[in-house]
Amino acid sequence: MRYRARLLAAAGGLALISWTGLAGAGARATTIAASMGGPGLSVGPTVASSPASPSRPPTRAECIKDFAAPCYRPAQIQAAYNERPLFARGITGRGQTIVIVDSFGSPAIRRDLRTFDRQFRLPAPPSFRIIQLAGPVPPYDPKNSDMVGWAAETTLDVQWAHAMAPGASILLVETPVSETVGTKGFPQIVRAENYVINHHLGGVISQSFGTAELTFPSARSIRRLRSAYVNAFRHGVTVLAGSGDAGSTDYQNAAETRLFTTRTVAWPASDPLVTAVGGTRLQLTVTGHRTAPDRVWNDTYNKAINQVFFGNNGPNALATGGGRSQVFARPWYQAGVAGVVHSRRGLPDVAMSGACSGTVLIYTSFAGEPAGWQPICGTSEATPLFAGIVALAEQVAHHSLGLINPALYALAAAHAPGLVDVTQGGNTVSFTQNHRHVTVPGFRARPGYDLASGVGTIDAAQFVPELARAARG
Repeated sequence: MRYRARLLAAAGGLALISWTGLAGAGARATTIAASMGGPGLSVGPTVASSPASPSRPPTRAECIKDFAAPCYRPAQIQAAYNERPLFARGITGRGQTIVIVDSFGSPAIRRDLRTFDRQFRLPAPPSFRIIQLAGPVPPYDPKNSDMVGWAAETTLDVQWAHAMAPGASILLVETPVSETVGTKGFPQIVRAENYVINHHLGGVISQSFGTAELTFPSARSIRRLRSAYVNAFRHGVTVLAGSGDAGSTDYQNAAETRLFTTRTVAWPASDPLVTAVGGTRLQLTVTGHRTAPDRVWNDTYNKAINQVFFGNNGPNALATGGGRSQVFARPWYQAGVAGVVHSRRGLPDVAMSGACSGTVLIYTSFAGEPAGWQPICGTSEATPLFAGIVALAEQVAHHSLGLINPALYALAAAHAPGLVDVTQGGNTVSFTQNHRHVTVPGFRARPGYDLASGVGTIDAAQFVPELARAARG
């Protein structure tokens, strides 16, 4: 299992570096170490080894020069999603708790969040708790690139969920094993999430991990891991997951050197009891105003971004996940979009910023990586962004919202003004594998629901009260 919080290395240097082993500048993606410490495919972010700036956040011009893309700050993203009218009314997530689940966590997360907040003039969360419900996490080892990668993922999840809902409390749930497909690790996640749900510790759970459905031995093996999502549905807890970063396909191996050559989607995002969050590309001014409509995130054919991530001109699979599940049938709430999803569960459900051609900034100071400000991207970004939006809606509703997918599709059918249709782009990807050029056809954005952007993205000032009214909890 794998999900990718992607941090950018300097343009022209190595950019695709697996959590399984950091490589030197100029190395190729095919040189990534494949050591896993166990069978199966691991959940874990991919990180680059060089921060953008050790002392201050880089400017827009510096990001474009060094990383071939702008890098956005909280105020820009808050403005882009029109959160400020909500903040002015005191709707900041106050009284709500966002639950973030990550393996290992980061030993510097409290310190790094304080630095992030000071720099961007954000208030500290009312409460920031870290708990280990599935056994003690091993001591942090800066030479263990798996732990280093998860520390970066944890940093992204905490800092950007907080940026979107600065009045919400944060509960970071750390698990002691790096997850693999049913072989180890995921049972610990299930146990931890069930504890959170049973003890009413938070209303929304953010998961920035997943793996291709095709990596599992059977549909039954996936269904055996679903108990936390069934439990969340029964207890009115919202569960989110990123839709993936390889477009219409996904990786077969933990080293991310081999892709499926056919369409596949990722689980748990494909689970009908989970809200799948896809990625879009924002194009913003320094004040957060759009210079173009949002489009489906796809950097597969962007030569500059490919140089940053892969050290070549591409194409390489680097796009939002989306498509039809091969495990789950169409759920009841997608009956109105049966012409798009056919008889299968379709994803994503909704989309937020995730493009590597328009990143966000995080601050990290854990050992194993140079301390500093780094740009980061992927659906690992989109998921905590949307978790913050859900927390705002919970505050308005005065209760947790539970499975929000029925509300999303009802709002889309009613053409609710808080949903902003994404009608440009698609998630077709191409790559070279076994000396052969492969293209996996994806899905295009279109008016209404589609398998690249879901029901679209959001205008928070309108969407938050709409969701609060529409969701049953």
